[in-house]
Amino acid sequence: MTAFWFLAPIMVIAALGLVFARKAVHAALCLAVVMISLAVLYAAQGAPFLFAVQIIVYTGAIMMLFLFVLMLVGVDSSDAVKETIGGQRLAAAVIGLTFGITVVLAVGQTVSGVVVGLKAANGNGNAYGLSELLFGKYVLAFEFTSALLITAALGAMVLAHKERLTRPHSQADIAARRMREYAESGRHPGPLPTPGVFARHNAVDTPALLPDGTPLESSISSSLVARGQVREGFDDDIDKVVEQLEDEGPDDSLGGEK
Repeated sequence: MTAFWFLAPIMVIAALGLVFARKAVHAALCLAVVMISLAVLYAAQGAPFLFAVQIIVYTGAIMMLFLFVLMLVGVDSSDAVKETIGGQRLAAAVIGLTFGITVVLAVGQTVSGVVVGLKAANGNGNAYGLSELLFGKYVLAFEFTSALLITAALGAMVLAHKERLTRPHSQADIAARRMREYAESGRHPGPLPTPGVFARHNAVDTPALLPDGTPLESSISSSLVARGQVREGFDDDIDKVVEQLEDEGPDDSLGGEK
C-alpha cells in the first residue's frame, strides 16, 4: 500500500503531462514515467514476471520505438487537427469516460476487498503460476490472441508495402536533378541547414550573414524557426570584429609591426 500511495500521484501527474504536453518528446517521457511506475507496482504485488515484461518490452522496446519515430519525424512536422470523421471526438469522449469508470470500479473493488488465493497461486513462483494459467485453463484464449497479433502484424506489413514502379534514383541522378533545379529556379543544390543552435564560431550551425549583418533566411534551420530561437541579428559581433581590426591596424594583420 505504501508503494501504491507513493507512486499513484506520480503516475497521475505524468499521465496528465502526457495528455497536456505540447511537445511530443515530453509526452513520451511522461509515458515512460507511467510505465516504470506501473512496473514497480507489479513488483510490489509479487509479480516479478510482469515487472520484467513491463520494463523490457514496454519501457525498453516500445518507448524507444516511440522516441526513434519522433526523432525521424522531427519537430517541424505538425499533425492535422481538423476532424476528418464526423463524431469521432464525441465517440472518443464516451469511450474514454466508460473506460475510466470501469477502471475506477475495478481498482476500488480490488483495494476494498481482501485478496484470496494469491499465495496458493504463487506457491511455486509467479512465473510458474502464470504459465500454468496461460497454457492450461486459458490456452485457447492465449493462442487465439497470439494468432490475432500475428495477423495484425502481417496485415500492417502488407498494407505498408508499396511496389516500386520505377527504378531507384542513384546518387548521380540526384546530383543532376539538384543542378537542374539550381539552373532553372535558383534553388541551392546543397543540403539543408543542420538542426541545432547558433554557434559563435565558424561552424556548420552558424547561419550565413547578409551585408547588413542579418542572417540569411535560407541558411537558418527550420528547427530553430519552429522553436523560436532565431536571433534578430549579429550587429554586436560585427562591431567587435571591426573594433579589433581597427586596433590592430593593417600591419598587425600581416604579421608586421606598426
